[in-house]
Amino acid sequence: MTTNNFFKKIFSPYLWLNLLAMGVIVLLLSLALKYGLDLYTHHGQTVEVPSILHKSYNDAEDMLDQVHLKIVVSDTDYVKTLPPDCVLEQSPLEGDIVKPGRIVYVKINATQTPRRPLPDVIDNCSMRDAQSKLQAMGFRLADPEYIPGEREWVYGIKCQGRQLSAGDRVSIEDLLVMQVGDGRRDMAQAVTYVDANTYDFGEEEEEEEVKTARTRPRYRRVTENREETSRTAPAEQTSASTVSSHLDIPTVSSSAPKVPSAPKPVTTE
Repeated sequence: MTTNNFFKKIFSPYLWLNLLAMGVIVLLLSLALKYGLDLYTHHGQTVEVPSILHKSYNDAEDMLDQVHLKIVVSDTDYVKTLPPDCVLEQSPLEGDIVKPGRIVYVKINATQTPRRPLPDVIDNCSMRDAQSKLQAMGFRLADPEYIPGEREWVYGIKCQGRQLSAGDRVSIEDLLVMQVGDGRRDMAQAVTYVDANTYDFGEEEEEEEVKTARTRPRYRRVTENREETSRTAPAEQTSASTVSSHLDIPTVSSSAPKVPSAPKPVTTE
């Protein structure tokens, strides 16, 4: 490249126009960053958070809107003495200095009694542990019901006469009745619960009777033609035959067959 061509490109109007445009863009970005950031963050502007506790949600929203603040519900709770849909807690608190546009998170009172799941305390812990867990969750407990079992062991929980299981959602205003053992049975003893609606109480007894009837020995009645000579038999033999006939037991004749006598030896002279 010659010297003349080099100077021509350096002093070319296109090059200087591009450099000027780049400088203008950088200047505009710097001004926008400076003033735009201050405008977005409300630099130098502050407001005081008003008190909205125990106010209804609509009234609290109007009060915060007047000072350019926003309201968002973060959680709900239940207080029986306060009206529903009122503010129970707020964050930031009353009197805090914040910038306009800040979000105020509130907790409002529920319109109905909350229902919470029942923890796994049935047949899993003692009465003291179950009481501490249930009361920590806000449940109300009535006097326990004692049933045969290990002493102070929780075997069940009832609510309004209905048997509950772990995970059932129960209102915190309902009374829970714990079924606790009274100490009349040890844990080593096995307990089998029978459903009275499906169990046939007479089925096993009938089967046992049938088995007994099948295996019972049977006797055949034997009738003998007694001759007139039996009248002269001893009284003991007559009574024995009478008893055997009443008991349906076959009679056995006590007379044995006669054994032939051996022949006498013959002597020869």
